Amino acid sequence: MPDTTPISAGPGGSAAASDPSVAGVAGVAGVEVSAGVEVSGVSKSFDGTTVVLDGVDVSVADGATLALLGPSGCGKTTLLRIIAGLESADAGTVVVGGRTLTGPGQFVAPESRRIGMVFQDWALFPHLSVARNIGFGLPRAERRESPRIDAALELVGLSGLGDRLPSTLSGGQQQRVALARAIAPRPSVLLLDEPFSNLDAALRGQIRTEIHQLLVGLGITTVFVTHDQDEAFVLGDTVAVISHGRVVQSGPPAELYERPATRWLAGFVGDANFVPGVADGGTVRTALGTLELQQPADGPVEVVVRPEHLEVEAVQTAPSVPADSTSTAPPTSLEATVELVEYVGHGTTYLLDHDGESLRAHRPSLPILQRGDLARVRYVGGAVVAFLTSP
Repeated sequence: MPDTTPISAGPGGSAAASDPSVAGVAGVAGVEVSAGVEVSGVSKSFDGTTVVLDGVDVSVADGATLALLGPSGCGKTTLLRIIAGLESADAGTVVVGGRTLTGPGQFVAPESRRIGMVFQDWALFPHLSVARNIGFGLPRAERRESPRIDAALELVGLSGLGDRLPSTLSGGQQQRVALARAIAPRPSVLLLDEPFSNLDAALRGQIRTEIHQLLVGLGITTVFVTHDQDEAFVLGDTVAVISHGRVVQSGPPAELYERPATRWLAGFVGDANFVPGVADGGTVRTALGTLELQQPADGPVEVVVRPEHLEVEAVQTAPSVPADSTSTAPPTSLEATVELVEYVGHGTTYLLDHDGESLRAHRPSLPILQRGDLARVRYVGGAVVAFLTSP
């Protein structure tokens, strides 16, 4: 069935703050005291040989959201399970709200951590009603009937569906039940493992926005795992990118996108053109002209050029040939042939060929070029990041 009932949230992504009725619900079903999370030097291996996490350091402030972003098998879900207490760490510490939950000679059981978790497959009990699923983590006397269950149902937009079985709900509704179950015990931290992976593409955006509004409204500290860069950037106040068990870079989404620490990271967090050039202090000479560098460098480099920083227009004449081949004036643009045009409604991406090298350019508009056209390409962004290459 279509999933159109909105989660209780006011305009601007602040549910509890902007709607007094929601604030009352949040007080019953939501968080009592949110807490920051500090993970320091956490390592984990399986069978003593397969290293999954190698000295991981991440943190999230009280009430903020941290996204753990990385490819499959990089260790991000294992880290989430260590924070929850579902896995033990070989080394390192996990501190929540100043309380050490995992550390040398110390391990607090999962049920005593005041941490809620939503699993990737939601892990709902098929034989229990929605209400009893939500009440599962509450004290025994409240598991069948409790104001907290009713409040959690209202908070996620499922009032009146407490008697239903999970199998009778849509995927989006089941995901909301899992979320309600996690917040009903009033945790200080909420963990989400690939929260939208089981939803179809049309529903993912809607549910993602609604849950984003809910988390902001509740003000609950949240850590979630994803391999989707868009999800990480939209929901995460901070994003920690993990590869091969190590944190490659951690910071606000804009920092990772505009100032990636490695060449791999530049391509992982968004489309990137890697344009060769020669750096000389604070500038670099490329086929797109002389560009300013974010950090000084010298010698052969590749610079990161995002597709949205390339402006394209049609060339009405044949490729130009410099009249004076001895001219030393630097180029300010290049000419390339359009190989593909990808129109997706909110913009158009062009795959371009320049002397056998591919470039991607993006315009937030209807297509202005077609396959086979000759295009003039200009760089219109700011200072670029450069990575040294072998001479």
